[in-house]
Amino acid sequence: MRRETRYEVLLGPLLAGRNPPDLVERAARALGLPERGRYAVVVLDSPEPGPSAATPGPDPDGTRWCWCGGGDASGREVAVVLLGPAGPARAAAWLRERGAGPGGVSPVVGSLAELAAAHRLAGTALLTCEPGSREIVRLDERLPAALLVSRPELSTRLLAEVFGPLLTLAPAERSLLVGTLEAWLECGGSAGRAAARLRCHRNTVCNRLRRLEGLTGRSLSRPRELVDLVLALDALRLTSAPP
Repeated sequence: MRRETRYEVLLGPLLAGRNPPDLVERAARALGLPERGRYAVVVLDSPEPGPSAATPGPDPDGTRWCWCGGGDASGREVAVVLLGPAGPARAAAWLRERGAGPGGVSPVVGSLAELAAAHRLAGTALLTCEPGSREIVRLDERLPAALLVSRPELSTRLLAEVFGPLLTLAPAERSLLVGTLEAWLECGGSAGRAAARLRCHRNTVCNRLRRLEGLTGRSLSRPRELVDLVLALDALRLTSAPP
């Protein structure tokens, strides 16, 4: 039977939302952590050993990692991070450098008493990772997708309503149209730049986008309808099925 670490014993209840003042004070004193400070929570879902094997301690920028082992109810790796000046972006980069992932990083909270909320948000960020990927994502970078995964029944409905006709196409044709839309969005709505990325003619990109507009009944030139398409694209990305 695995023996719990002191991080799990002291921080586990705080991550689970059990945080009476005496427990917060006891954890802070025992671990040498400030009760109030800039904290984030990381949740990793990786079948391979994560960076928790490293000795917990401050990074060169002052970031301190407190790994709680399977501190999540699902057995995922959880860490409480006392952030240095570089903030959560540095924490995410540190994990990527070590090949961890997939994983989610919460927004910054201001005290140990807020770890439960940060834990929930880190778990939501993890759900926005593409299936099969090893992404490390920050919730603040994935807020629209986080809204989708928070209400899966609405996400499923959105996908069916917006992309329904598109999903009936042969996989190769569907993938071509979806890939063209993704390239167009990544190129800031420029058909010319998307064509260069896809190595095809600009008119080819425009024709594919017009076909996609016809199938979905949404226009890329109408902002509200473009929002529908972008959200549906996120919902499609988060399904296990390939485009």
